[in-house]
Amino acid sequence: MRDATTLLFDLDGFRVVRVDVHDEDDPGAPREVLVEGVQDEQGCPDCGVLSAAVHSRRVRVIKDLPHGRRALRVCWDQRRWACRERACRRRTFAETSSQVGPGQRLTGRLRAQLERAVSGSTRSAADVAREYAVSWWSVNHALVVVAASMLPRVPAGVRLLGVDETRARSVRWLLAEHGWRRSDPWMTSFVDLDPAHPGGLLGLAPGRSGSSVRGWLSLQSQAFRDGIEVVAVDPSAPFAAALRDVLPHATLAVDHWHLHRLANLMLTQVRQRVTQQVHGHRGHATNDSWAYRRLLLRGARHLSDKQWRRLRALFKADDPTGEVQAAWAGKELLRQLLDAPPATGGPLVVDPRRDPDPASRRVSAGLRPYEVRPRLGRFYDLAARADVPELERLAGTVETWWPAIEAYLRLRVTNARTEGYNRKIKQIKRVSCGFRNQQSYERRIMLNNAATAA
Repeated sequence: MRDATTLLFDLDGFRVVRVDVHDEDDPGAPREVLVEGVQDEQGCPDCGVLSAAVHSRRVRVIKDLPHGRRALRVCWDQRRWACRERACRRRTFAETSSQVGPGQRLTGRLRAQLERAVSGSTRSAADVAREYAVSWWSVNHALVVVAASMLPRVPAGVRLLGVDETRARSVRWLLAEHGWRRSDPWMTSFVDLDPAHPGGLLGLAPGRSGSSVRGWLSLQSQAFRDGIEVVAVDPSAPFAAALRDVLPHATLAVDHWHLHRLANLMLTQVRQRVTQQVHGHRGHATNDSWAYRRLLLRGARHLSDKQWRRLRALFKADDPTGEVQAAWAGKELLRQLLDAPPATGGPLVVDPRRDPDPASRRVSAGLRPYEVRPRLGRFYDLAARADVPELERLAGTVETWWPAIEAYLRLRVTNARTEGYNRKIKQIKRVSCGFRNQQSYERRIMLNNAATAA
């Protein structure tokens, strides 16, 4: 039966021999705990013969979790066993433990705590290292060991895939053999969009090109690729080309947020051009086109009576050609098309409580074709009659991406979950003040996702 001090210290494979404080009046004096292994014999690592003969002893200082207000100094009275097998070349061997392996100075429970402190939050490795009085390399090694054991696995049964890019670091210019070149500071994330699946971040790939998407998907199993039914992307031609090449059976759906953003950008460009033509400058606070620039971007159904009066005053005073009003109307028609409620009364994704069998889940229906055509026709008709170059360019983009837009209207699959993970990625980068090593950055993100899901 173990004594009370050993039970309180609770380090597997060890018993406490002595606890001492050299100067109890000094609050900064460390508390020294002398421990030894509980095994009375161990097997030789070469021949496997058990030995109980102690050749010698030495005291090693190991690092453990902090206990109490005093600093903790753990000393291990480590034995060196003598091998009694005459045919064995190894004469002696050191005592080992499951908590402290060969060549290690940190206990297993301290390494596990270091990994949890970093992965389970957005704290930097340097901050955790300072708290536990260890080196940055010790924290990083704990992360690498856990990452090697759990990260390569990509879960099966992914039906809805989200692909989006996020900035990995600030822009860098590198001196190459033929001159300066701009680095690609982007990173592509792949997310399981089904909210019934925890830990939706599946993987990361450096860059934001089609080769990044094609390379990551080609590393996955054929069963994983065959199971994907819908892929949500932003209007990116390289992404779309790569996805059609690797996943020819999957349906592409454009995230409606990016289309809203393109419409707002179109309206802003028209306002800036007309304001420059009318006033000769970008606009002052006394100009309605500048004072109410954000009002133009607000949805019409959210405007109050006072805001409607301000909007009419803007069109009357600072829009002599009517181009700003036409661009605003085009933005609103596109918004009405994208924000129309689905036929089922709610967004896609399958409710596992109603359909508990994952294999039988299918995507629900959104807008019916006869409801889409009149809305789309009004938008195209306005773009053709208005003679606004920016609006015509937006209409061309909508026409190019219409199959993917129609898929969104029918399936209601968005990249909202992907954008949420991008926010977490940016938060990790901000707390850590950036990463110079891309592998460390990706490892940190994936471990944080795994810890959060668990």
